[in-house]
Amino acid sequence: MRIRREKRAAMLESGIEPYPVQIARTHSLREVRAAHPDLAPDTATGDIVDVAGRVIFVRNTGKLCFATLREGDGTELQAMLSLAVVGEEELARWKANVDIGDFVAVHGEVITSRRGELSVMADSWTMAAKALRPLPTAHNELSEETRIRQRYVDLVVRPQAREMVRTRATVVRTLRAVLERQAYVEIETPILQLLHGGASARPFVTHANALGQDLYLRIALELFLKRAVVGGIERVYEINRVFRNEGIDSSHSPEFTMLEAYQAYGSYDTMAELTRELVQESARAVFGSTQVTHADGSVHDLGGEWRSVTFFGALSEVVGKDVGPDTSVIDLRALAADRDVDLKPEWGADDIALELFEKLVEHTLVEPTFVRDYPIGVRPLTRRHRDDPRLAEAWDLFIFGGELATAYSELVDPVDQRERLHAQSLRAAAGDPEAMQLDEDFLRALEYGMPPTGGMGMGVDRLLMTLTGVGIRETILYPLVRSE
Repeated sequence: MRIRREKRAAMLESGIEPYPVQIARTHSLREVRAAHPDLAPDTATGDIVDVAGRVIFVRNTGKLCFATLREGDGTELQAMLSLAVVGEEELARWKANVDIGDFVAVHGEVITSRRGELSVMADSWTMAAKALRPLPTAHNELSEETRIRQRYVDLVVRPQAREMVRTRATVVRTLRAVLERQAYVEIETPILQLLHGGASARPFVTHANALGQDLYLRIALELFLKRAVVGGIERVYEINRVFRNEGIDSSHSPEFTMLEAYQAYGSYDTMAELTRELVQESARAVFGSTQVTHADGSVHDLGGEWRSVTFFGALSEVVGKDVGPDTSVIDLRALAADRDVDLKPEWGADDIALELFEKLVEHTLVEPTFVRDYPIGVRPLTRRHRDDPRLAEAWDLFIFGGELATAYSELVDPVDQRERLHAQSLRAAAGDPEAMQLDEDFLRALEYGMPPTGGMGMGVDRLLMTLTGVGIRETILYPLVRSE
């Protein structure tokens, strides 16, 4: 860095701007390659171009210098500087000032070298931006921690990082296209909220000076999207950030992107079909088919119809005993003790059953599987099952042992919803930081009447994990990390 700063200073002293406001650029590197795909070695095209890129390789010999330039999409092109063409002064200036990592612009003729390498034979060149820090070398690869903290460097040196950015953009664009094709309307809902609700999670708390009161960063999109359904936006969705003040690991981030969609006159069955289409269309957009290739090279097919199991059916199969909504707390605790599953003393039967499922069943669900009909006690915003009031009309979608999405036949009875939220508020008052607050405005909206509705939420970051087989911190461009 000292040497590079000295080069910058020397350029300024000689009247050369190391960071010009603008440079000449007539063609991208990709356009040059596309215009000259199959030239024979040692060919001069007569085409004069101005191109620019980051120097990722440089080799300076006596009378001839070579550099490989790369632009943002990964396209590379060789630049050549010859003493006979560019002159002694310009060649010396190149050798003195240019390092790997710099951005340079070159003007010259498109040719091929003796070895057949497509190149620009420069008759002049310009420093576009002097890099003061050297890039990592092939023998000094970035650690995972550095890749995440310094994503800008990761993007420079790893094509996989750049490809993830484009893959994510493709997936988000596909999600929107599928939903809009089905007449869903995209809206934006508040990030700062007076109350936190829509999920069981610990919120981030901030303060509004103008209002003189604390606010919460939203933990879900749900309650305001449902208000829109009440108001007559019968198919509505949002793709946006939500925030949960919880742990960080390979599948959890405190700040993540959620898709939530609600359809009037739909149900959790409707949302299962929609979710399968969203996932499969995303796979096709990225890979050309429903076969996805993970980072480890493994190939998986997400096509066809997906299996469905019931919550208690799957749990019973794994524990080898019949477990249902009437199984006692004593029996459930015995099952947990036999399998070393830790429980909180205040948990009731529904909470214990959910913990058993999470610890014993979820990781076994490798192929796409809808787990349906959860205990009503762990789904406080969900309609009771039409055939069994002890259960909720809810499913969770698991793929490769991880949860990807969840959906409900939404609870639209304002009296029932008030009772559920009241129970949640009592848990919050007793010290449960993840319990929802009583939202009187949301209840008032329901009291104006909400049609039967299906609702679905899917983590966009987790969808990228499902498609690519990487951890969540690789799918989020700038994930939250502890300060250095």
